[in-house]
Amino acid sequence: MIDQLGYTPKQFDLSGLEGISDQTLEMHFKLYEGYVKETNRLTEKIKELLVTGQIDQEEMPAYSELTRRLGFEYNGMVLHEYYFGNLKRGGSGHPDHASAFYQAAETSFGRYEIWRADFMGVGKMRGVGWAICYQDPVRKRLSNHWVTLHEVGNVAGFTPILVMDVWEHAFLLDYKPAERPKYIEAFFSNIDWDAVERRVQEGAAARPIGA
Repeated sequence: MIDQLGYTPKQFDLSGLEGISDQTLEMHFKLYEGYVKETNRLTEKIKELLVTGQIDQEEMPAYSELTRRLGFEYNGMVLHEYYFGNLKRGGSGHPDHASAFYQAAETSFGRYEIWRADFMGVGKMRGVGWAICYQDPVRKRLSNHWVTLHEVGNVAGFTPILVMDVWEHAFLLDYKPAERPKYIEAFFSNIDWDAVERRVQEGAAARPIGA
């Protein structure tokens, strides 16, 4: 932690998406940059406490609060990078049937269509958060999960394969709150399935935990 370098916001060229306006993207990128800034700020604050040795939780409640807050800000940064990274102009609503992702969805859910319906169903759940398709690094199966507050609901060790932001800031300029299903359809029309496929391939090549 003491020698950790700061993070730099990544750049994403996503103008012209179908059903997700450039205005929304501009606002969303600024929000993402805020997570990067806060991650760096909190990391520096914690570094200062580590250097001075002021890390006794009972004597220094600020240390505990900074550490807890870092998880929220850091995960907010990373999940947005996954989200922006699996979008592109001219995306397609469905992956190639010969892709490793499609085959994994078929194996995990019986049919790709069931996986898709389940993922969309997770995204439509009440509340704000993230719908994430993970891959189990051991069994190589896919599963869909609801993650709220960036860090609550993440599955330890699982690999994020497809990430959809369903906080209201992701769609409120384009759709009414009750129109989240329309945003989800727009999200699917802009998926970069090549990026999703790379994540599956990287996950398949990864060494399982404990191996």
